[in-house]
Amino acid sequence: MTREESAGHRIVPHTADLRIEAWAPTREQCIAEAVYAMVGAFTDLTSTVPAVRREFVVPAAPAQDQLVTVLNELIYRMDTDDEVPRAVEVRRKGADLQVLLAMADTARVTVIGAAPKAVTRRRLSFGPIDTGWRCIVTLDV
Repeated sequence: MTREESAGHRIVPHTADLRIEAWAPTREQCIAEAVYAMVGAFTDLTSTVPAVRREFVVPAAPAQDQLVTVLNELIYRMDTDDEVPRAVEVRRKGADLQVLLAMADTARVTVIGAAPKAVTRRRLSFGPIDTGWRCIVTLDV
């Protein structure tokens, strides 16, 4: 099975907010897919190139908390640094997560929707499934 068949993401219909779903063979890949879903919901990155590399560490915590931390950190960076993730890799580093990012300048990004403002915990789910990991997240826009 290829990566494309075993990992992915989509926007889930929702009346007021943005709801995303992501799945992948590992917890770390699932978090990365959730980032791609979030960013893809409001930007078209097809013609952008990464401008700068960033990284941060998410301390050991339950999987749901780490997912929320990653998404909220990226929302914060998009808002304060005017950068949007073009590529993301999440690695396990002991019980912590290391998040590696290739960021693009938001001035060079095509905006196609409302940017998220925060991750909510309403109906948040993140956990193992038969084929790996799956998350569903609601984002305030």
